[in-house]
Amino acid sequence: MPSAAAPVATVRTVPPAPGSLPAALRHPFATLRWLWLAYMTPGRPGRPTSQQELRWIYTAWLGAFLLKMLGSSWDVSWHFRWLRDDLAPPHLLNSAGTAVVVALVVFHSYSGYGVDRRALRLMQWGIAAFLVAVPIDILNHRINGLDITSWSPSHGLLYVGTAIMLAGAIRGWWLYAAPGRTRDLVSLGLWLFFVENVVFPNQHQEYGVLSLQAYEAGRTTAEPQLLDFAASQGQTPTMFMLPVPAWVHPGWMLCAGLLSLVVARKLVGLRWTATVIAATYLAYRAVMWLGLVALDFPPSVLPLVLVVAAVAIDLAVTARVPGWLAGPVVAAVFYGAGAVQDALGLLPPWDWTWWSVLLVGATFTVLWTAVDVLTTSRWLARWQAPVEPGRDVVPQPLTGGAPTR
Repeated sequence: MPSAAAPVATVRTVPPAPGSLPAALRHPFATLRWLWLAYMTPGRPGRPTSQQELRWIYTAWLGAFLLKMLGSSWDVSWHFRWLRDDLAPPHLLNSAGTAVVVALVVFHSYSGYGVDRRALRLMQWGIAAFLVAVPIDILNHRINGLDITSWSPSHGLLYVGTAIMLAGAIRGWWLYAAPGRTRDLVSLGLWLFFVENVVFPNQHQEYGVLSLQAYEAGRTTAEPQLLDFAASQGQTPTMFMLPVPAWVHPGWMLCAGLLSLVVARKLVGLRWTATVIAATYLAYRAVMWLGLVALDFPPSVLPLVLVVAAVAIDLAVTARVPGWLAGPVVAAVFYGAGAVQDALGLLPPWDWTWWSVLLVGATFTVLWTAVDVLTTSRWLARWQAPVEPGRDVVPQPLTGGAPTR
């Protein structure tokens, strides 16, 4: 009796790839079918990925976070005019970006393309934290009624989840993208979204200060139903427009926002990294300001102090000034620029007491010094090495128009 025939390996037939991005957009279903057949194959992190594939993957990440940033920026202004609504347009826009992020994390998890194990874990933990925060936030609104503050615990969990998933995307791109202009530009884009997410809570005071001025002048930008609902919850206009102490805005901007720029400058390595990110963020806020005001939504002040301090950060890091010395100098520049902006009436309330200024500046200096220690540690050198269980796995054979790997 002849022995049973050995199983024959199957080869996936993949349709031709779109010749260009416009062609892909003209035929979305054919593009999705090609993407599914070509790339949704099981693999482990570290799977060989071409530079063209990396650019497609991380361009999708940039697009997803652009949607999220647009939605969240609109959302702040929306909540200073209308009562909260789960299905409000800015929430839907933000949710569209989140859906793309979820799809990308599923793609990375299943295929192993474009990430090492650590980058993938950061993406997974980040999106998990974000998705857990969503129902908690909805429940918080149901229980507590009006909650437009950016500083609530449920909102904080959303920011933390976003920061973690962005850290995973930054790591994945930086590990596998070839050095050059494209690598630098995408890195700057990812860090822009990271910094925007970090400083996002401060927008509450930046909108609130102008909304409160308009209310006190008798030309409120808030709808009567919003003010009536706030009153029924025992909140005054001041309580929900400026809900946190005056030290929070400068403290968070310096110790979280500017610290993020320090880290970005050290990791990206371009001479004007911090300045470019801060200037781009402020330019985006200015464009959004024009668009929202044109649509009759409340305006905000812009934190121009951010870009002034960013220039000081770039100069300090370029000159290799240690954090214990650069921290106090940048903090002084930051508060000096803040004093000018405050004199022009273009700043939320800041705590100008000497002990508050010194404490915030000292905290920033300690944090910058800690970053310096970390960047020269053996632990960081080990952590930067890719963890690639899929690097030695032979890719499944494909036929058709998929790019060569």
